[in-house]
Amino acid sequence: MSKTVEFWYDVQSPTAYLAYWQLKKIAARTGATVDYRPMLLGGVFKATGNQTPVNVKPKGKWMFFDMSNYAEKYGVTLRPNPYFVFSSLPLMRGAILAQQRGELDLYNDTIFYGIWRDAKNLGEPAVIVETLKEAGLDAGAYVEGIQQQAVKDKLIANTNDAVGKGVFGAPTFFVGDKMWWGQDRLEWVEEELAA
Repeated sequence: MSKTVEFWYDVQSPTAYLAYWQLKKIAARTGATVDYRPMLLGGVFKATGNQTPVNVKPKGKWMFFDMSNYAEKYGVTLRPNPYFVFSSLPLMRGAILAQQRGELDLYNDTIFYGIWRDAKNLGEPAVIVETLKEAGLDAGAYVEGIQQQAVKDKLIANTNDAVGKGVFGAPTFFVGDKMWWGQDRLEWVEEELAA
């Protein structure tokens, strides 16, 4: 019987970007299903008293070195984004909408690449629109859709659910009741999925 892994993420997290691509491979190897759970990382940080590692200069500097090593190991392009950190609120509302529209894979691919491969300023609405159009997504539907109260409420609910489950950062994974935080814990996720 195949298992399901919950993937709690925010596209602005570079470690979630690395995890996203590896999790697809892990799911293929184990026959698992990935349950994508978009959340607002800023909301999680606020609720848990956590903060982005880049706010601690030595840790932030080391983190990008560490992530570059993982990116090379994984064969994934990772470029520092000069616009990081920006509000991911419209992007994560967009992920909720994409999930409702059945376009989440393409949306995630597009936005993750836009931020962490192409180093775009996806904190700017015009750049978001251009990026969505380039991917063949209906940018107008997204501009309108992320203003819908149901979309806003769903992102808030997801974020609250994440905090309620013990999530304090991204990426976070659950297989059943077992939780792992960080892309560097994926080997344990894979072992659990394969068991």
